[in-house]
Amino acid sequence: MTTRIAILDDYQNAALGAADWDSLGPDVEIEVFNEYIEGEDAVAEALKGFDVVVGMRERTPFPKSLIDRLPDLKLLVTTGMRNLSFDMDAARERGVVVSGTSMLGYPASEHALALIFALFKKIPQEHITMREGGWQGAVSEGMNGKTLGILGLGRLGAQVAKVALALGMEVIAWSQNLTEERCAEVGVTHVGKDALFAESDVISVHLVLSDRTRGLIGKPELASMKPSAYLVNTSRGPIVDEAALIEALANNTIAGAGIDVYDTEPLPKDHPLRGLDNAVLTGHTGYVVKELYALAYGEAVEDIEAWMNGDPVRVLNDG
Repeated sequence: MTTRIAILDDYQNAALGAADWDSLGPDVEIEVFNEYIEGEDAVAEALKGFDVVVGMRERTPFPKSLIDRLPDLKLLVTTGMRNLSFDMDAARERGVVVSGTSMLGYPASEHALALIFALFKKIPQEHITMREGGWQGAVSEGMNGKTLGILGLGRLGAQVAKVALALGMEVIAWSQNLTEERCAEVGVTHVGKDALFAESDVISVHLVLSDRTRGLIGKPELASMKPSAYLVNTSRGPIVDEAALIEALANNTIAGAGIDVYDTEPLPKDHPLRGLDNAVLTGHTGYVVKELYALAYGEAVEDIEAWMNGDPVRVLNDG
């Protein structure tokens, strides 16, 4: 009997080359979906008849309403060991096993730093100037002596802070539960929220999206930033009030932003952020590196093989 496997949201056509899918044997049929499937009806139709679905993080959600429409689904794999967009209880009630994979703990911090460098060093503008036959189209800024504000000093925030300190930047940090002890451990200065927004030359967001952090950076916070300051968000789009950010960038209330995450993903083609010259945009690739694909898809193959052998591993919904 053939086991049908769907790999969702492989936008970069990387999944099949990242792992040994052939090891699953000849009785497996794999279909890769390279485009985002819009809407639950379309997802339910596309996944009809598949026994196994491999999802990439939170690109396509699996609420109860979708799981209930997939009677053939038996195994749902998510990259990562947490996926808030998968209804684990609904899957368990339906007898669907949900397995996870390991993830890497550093790519998002590297990406945040890349966006910070791009903003200060005007990399996108210089690239366009050179492509168009020009020379020295923008004046970059030094980072030494500037102040980096870290919102959330967990693992990723601390990694960004340490690089900034090595560059000679002043680093300050705030979040709701941040302590003086944690700041001392990382070597940064603990400040209040108002001070962080007022004093920073660049702010990097490293918070988990929750009811408490949703909309945390809104019109008042953006208005309190220096006109020369930048905002970088590689965490989750809704932490920042997107409409307020667009307004601040359009009116040059702040100098620019580096954005990897959005309220709606993939970002619509006509989205106003795409037309702003002072916004450096990437498509939620902060966690995506070759090494991550090899690890996550490799373990996805292991998850499927273990399930096929009747002994599922890395199960996330076993109660």
